[in-house]
Amino acid sequence: MYKLYTRPGSGGFVIEAALKLAGVPFEHIDVPKTLDLDPEFLKISPMHQVPVLVLPDGHAVPETAAISLLLAELHPGKGLGPIAGEPGRADFLRWMAFMATAIYMANLRYYYPHRSTTDAAGIAAVKQAAVAEMDKEISILDRALRGRDWLVGDSRTIADVYMLMLVCWYPDQGRARAIWPDVERICARLRDDPMLAALNEPHEMWPA
Repeated sequence: MYKLYTRPGSGGFVIEAALKLAGVPFEHIDVPKTLDLDPEFLKISPMHQVPVLVLPDGHAVPETAAISLLLAELHPGKGLGPIAGEPGRADFLRWMAFMATAIYMANLRYYYPHRSTTDAAGIAAVKQAAVAEMDKEISILDRALRGRDWLVGDSRTIADVYMLMLVCWYPDQGRARAIWPDVERICARLRDDPMLAALNEPHEMWPA
């Protein structure tokens, strides 16, 4: 059985959704957010970050995007995303990598600006730059979604759920919904999904 180490407000939201879509059982293990680094947890998550998925064979996989891609490979035909040789595979990899390396990293710089500067006086500038990056990057998604129902192919994939989470982390939700209408169109459909709405309750990414 899979073991998912996670906590509310983390990328574990996406992995919970992926496991639910795959229809596989998993053990949910909540990892408290604490400064006291647990040596045992550090063995499976050297950065002391969640989510981490432990596979049935005991292999631990951190990083939300990596776990999502792996689950799509392990559970083909479950709507997680196209696997090698299937239509849309290139776009699936492209958008997952783009969101993980661009939007997610800008999110981190906004919420943890102290990690990006050694100058306390530079905190505000780091946050301002992070929002500017998010603006540019989410605008790219918005243009890509123009005239499309989903980010990849003709059906929902875990890439859409990943986008939903990252957009929900944008610091001004009212502005986000107003200036990115095509992103909002897809996100609104996802927010209305009963399974995702139930998963959202502990994460509180959008109002119930």
